[in-house]
Amino acid sequence: MYTSKARITAVGSYVPEQRLTNNQIEELVETNDEWIVQRTGIKERRIAGEHEYTSDISIKAVENLAERFGKSLEDVDMVIVCTMTPDMKTPSVAALVQAKLGIPNTGTIDLNAACAGFAYGLHVANGLITAGLNQKILVIGAETFSKIIDYSDRSTCILFGDGGGAVLVEHDEEKPSFIASHMGTNGEQAHNLYCSNLATRMFGEELAVNGFVAQNGREVYKWAVNTVPKGVKALMEKAEIGAADVDWFIPHSANLRIIESICSRSKLPLERTVYSLEYFGNTSAATIPLSLDKGMCEGKIKPDDKLLLYGFGGGLTHAGLVLNWSI
Repeated sequence: MYTSKARITAVGSYVPEQRLTNNQIEELVETNDEWIVQRTGIKERRIAGEHEYTSDISIKAVENLAERFGKSLEDVDMVIVCTMTPDMKTPSVAALVQAKLGIPNTGTIDLNAACAGFAYGLHVANGLITAGLNQKILVIGAETFSKIIDYSDRSTCILFGDGGGAVLVEHDEEKPSFIASHMGTNGEQAHNLYCSNLATRMFGEELAVNGFVAQNGREVYKWAVNTVPKGVKALMEKAEIGAADVDWFIPHSANLRIIESICSRSKLPLERTVYSLEYFGNTSAATIPLSLDKGMCEGKIKPDDKLLLYGFGGGLTHAGLVLNWSI
C-alpha cells in the first residue's frame, strides 16, 4: 500500500445516440443475435456520427460531470485523455478538450494503454497529485472504435462500440481514494491484438496494414483469463484485502465470458461485478468509467464502498486499482 493524497470527486459519461444492434450486424456478417449474446453478452453498441470524434465524446462526458456535480473546471491543471482512437496524431485529444472547455492553465496529455488505459490514467493522476505536482486532474477514457473497425470482419465488428467517461481527481489528504495499484505487460504477445499505423512488421512478422483493429480472439481470451486473476490477486495483496472485502469489481468490459472466468478464478462474485458491455459493447478505455457511472446511477456503488478496477487489452497490457469510493 502507499499513502495517497488524491480523491475522485466527480464522474460523468456520454455515449453517441446511434445504436448498432445485433440484428443489424446480421446484415453485415454471417452471425445472429443468439450467437453474439451467448459468446459475448453484448446486445448492442453505440456508434459515433460521421463527424463525431473522440474529442467530442470526451468533452460531452466532462460536461456531464461538471453539470451533475456542480464542478468548476477553471482550475484544472492537467487533462489526461486515455484513448487509442485520437482524432489525429497531433494535436492530442486532451489539447482539443482544453480548447473547447476553455480551461486556461493546464497541461494536456494523451495516454495509450488500450483497454487498460483508464486504469493507467488514474494511476498517473494519483501519482502527480500525491507528489504535489498537480492539484486537480481530469481523467477521461474515450474511444471511437467504429472508425477503426472492418465491418466485414466478424471477429471484431460484433464487439466494439463508442463512448466515453470522465472523473475528476483532486488533492485531498483527509479522505484519499487510492489504496493500491498493480500493472504489467506481456509485449511478446502484442501481435494478437493490434491496429496498424506506420510499421508494416512486428517482431519480424507482416502486419495487416489497413488501419483496422486485428485480433486473435482465442489467444487474447487465454491471456486475459490467465493473467488478470494473477494481477487481481497481487493487487489485493498490495491493498491487504481479500475478495470478501471488495464491494464491487469493475473489470474492463471486453466480453462477458472473459469476465465470468476472471470472477470465478479470482473468487469475486459476478453479482458484485459492474460491467457496461450489454448495451455499449467493448469501448476499450471507456468501459471502466462507463461502468463506474452506470453503477452509481443504478444505486449500486455508494460512498465508502471498496472498488477493485482492472483493465486489460492491447499491449498486451493490464492494470488495476483498489479505491475507496467517496462520491
